[in-house]
Amino acid sequence: MEMNKVQLLRNPDIQPSSDVIAKALGESNNAYIKFLGELAGHDIHLEWRYYNDGKAWLAKGLYKWKGVRGGQNETTVFWLSIWDGFFKVTIYIPEKARAEVLNLPLANEVKQKIAASKQMGKLKFFPVVFDLYSDEMFDAAFLLSDFRKSMK
Repeated sequence: MEMNKVQLLRNPDIQPSSDVIAKALGESNNAYIKFLGELAGHDIHLEWRYYNDGKAWLAKGLYKWKGVRGGQNETTVFWLSIWDGFFKVTIYIPEKARAEVLNLPLANEVKQKIAASKQMGKLKFFPVVFDLYSDEMFDAAFLLSDFRKSMK
């Protein structure tokens, strides 16, 4: 399904409400709603914010837990952005964990994507990007999200 890949939600004055997101996603909105429903089962919640550097609204998928001393900790598991007709989930995996990620029970297509992903400049992470039009890739996205959560 190849289409113009245009990132939406660019106006800082228009908050990403469910109506705004539904209009942007069109037919993919049902998959987005299902994705949101599955987030709770993975202890991940979304936090929307407008980022001036990218001039767009992005959601962080956050995992929060209590530390051994009772302090509240959180880690960003993934970034979510809204595009014309689909939503994109980007998971940044530490480079040192690439071999471990390739041993996860993922489809060959996803493993090829991971193997081909380039480290980001001086950052010691590589991105795994899912363009989600339906729930077809949810299993892989959540498997990698859970892996990322385990790397507190």
